[in-house]
Amino acid sequence: MIHAIGLVEFTSIAKGIEAADIMAKVADVKIQVMKTLCPGKFMVLVSGDVSSVQQSVTAGAELAADTAVDHFVIPNVHESILPAIGGGNDLPVVKAVGVIETYTVASAIEATDAAVKSADVQPVRLHMAFGIGGKAYCVLCGEVAAVKTAVATGSELAAEKGFLVSSIVIPRPHAQVIEGLM
Repeated sequence: MIHAIGLVEFTSIAKGIEAADIMAKVADVKIQVMKTLCPGKFMVLVSGDVSSVQQSVTAGAELAADTAVDHFVIPNVHESILPAIGGGNDLPVVKAVGVIETYTVASAIEATDAAVKSADVQPVRLHMAFGIGGKAYCVLCGEVAAVKTAVATGSELAAEKGFLVSSIVIPRPHAQVIEGLM
């Protein structure tokens, strides 16, 4: 069971790789994702106990301070977040769809975690800056009121960091839209 996750997003691929090495060396964490992002960014996502993840993220962000775009540590991460990153959550009966779009991967993951903790919604997808100019977005589904609450909560968190692009809620989405999200 993963208790905490942390992520550092970099403008430099080389610095990101160097930071990944430090992040893995300074604490007992597991690198869950380490990859390039558009446009020429790099991210490192680690998991472990809260203090180890905090130590790892701090070391990575400090090493690459001038190239670190965004970072976070989420203690008690919601169990649906990592499968959403991999696109592995199944779509339940969809009564409403919500989307939170951000300028960074880190803010999208944080917003998604806050959203799913605030209301009874399911994250369907968490798209991480591949082919979309460095932006990221999450797709949530559930009852209309729950999706509205979740999107408002996640959007507020991303906006506080200055990384919210847009957010929407679609009640009763068309079947073709639902199919396109899968």
